[in-house]
Amino acid sequence: MTQAKKGLDGVSIGDSRLSMVNGTEGKLVYAGYKIEDLAAHALYEEIVYLLWNGHLPAATELELLRAAIAKEASVPDAVLHAMADYPKDANPMAVLRTTVSMLAFYDADSEDTSIEAQKRKALRMTGQVTTLCAAWARIRKGQAAIAPRLDLNLSQNYMYMLTGAEPEPTAVDGMNAYMVLLTEHSMNASTFAARVTTSTGADMHSAIVAAIGTLKGPAHGGANEEAMRMFLEIGEVANVETWFNENIKSGKRRIMGIGHRVYKALDPRAAVLRERAKALAEATGNSKWFQIADDLANMARQDQYFIERNLYANVDYFSAIMLYTLDLEVDLFTPLFAMSRMAGWTAHIIEQQTDNRLIRPGADYVGPMDLQWVPIDQRG
Repeated sequence: MTQAKKGLDGVSIGDSRLSMVNGTEGKLVYAGYKIEDLAAHALYEEIVYLLWNGHLPAATELELLRAAIAKEASVPDAVLHAMADYPKDANPMAVLRTTVSMLAFYDADSEDTSIEAQKRKALRMTGQVTTLCAAWARIRKGQAAIAPRLDLNLSQNYMYMLTGAEPEPTAVDGMNAYMVLLTEHSMNASTFAARVTTSTGADMHSAIVAAIGTLKGPAHGGANEEAMRMFLEIGEVANVETWFNENIKSGKRRIMGIGHRVYKALDPRAAVLRERAKALAEATGNSKWFQIADDLANMARQDQYFIERNLYANVDYFSAIMLYTLDLEVDLFTPLFAMSRMAGWTAHIIEQQTDNRLIRPGADYVGPMDLQWVPIDQRG
């Protein structure tokens, strides 16, 4: 009997050239580039190009990709009409999961799993998911969806499609940084789900739906929503210490957004997002939520329980503050995570397919043996 690894802790399923996570040292690398450098300088489309092609684009290559994604970002009218009939209180991640599945009906490449078709779908779906995320924010309020503009990049288009107004540079810059930081993260749960689905020979839409369903969970992408709801519950900076003592020191609750399955040092994405959130709070004159989050994180870092277990703020913690300061509704946070992760998911799907083997781990049976069959009329 092999030694079981609960949750597949420490188990590698293979090689990847897409990203490296060093949780002990708090390092994240995309295809050779440190995340800190990319977050400071790169457009999201540059990261898309990097993951899909293995190198950063030249200016002409970047513009060709940006334009291609913008051109393919439109969603079929039939999908938008179906969304109008969804319950207006439907979970946005459930809406995204369902509508991405529906996109397959209208995609000529849907059932074609050749690498060439997969690349076309990767480009198309990266734009379409952004459009779907913005569309639902409007449709559920009874407003018409806004089509993407051909002259904008993805972060600009998302902000434009939310309001119909010219995207504000500070908001776009914050959104772009968030998308860069969330693009890729090695063999996380949703990426693994996408690769497992791909390993069966299933199509890309199915693999992305599997990833979205996995990301929906509060132990994965949904943690940013839970973190913001926690900050809203605390309400005021003056309440942080009392809330911490009553909920955390007592053992009743855990701090959402602190602690990570992999990182035993500060998540480098959290460090970048903290500075982004702080700058945005100062620029908007709305520093209360950042101060609540920062005070709570500092209080945790001085507590023996958190010190002994190497628990630090993760990417969800300060991303919640930044997105909320951008006036985004809390239940739209996780769809934004999915929108950002599309380039990573699609890159992994193609990487899996180029050297595929069905992912089929075993399990150690620990149930009873040699039970005797009892006819139904003799069972008590």
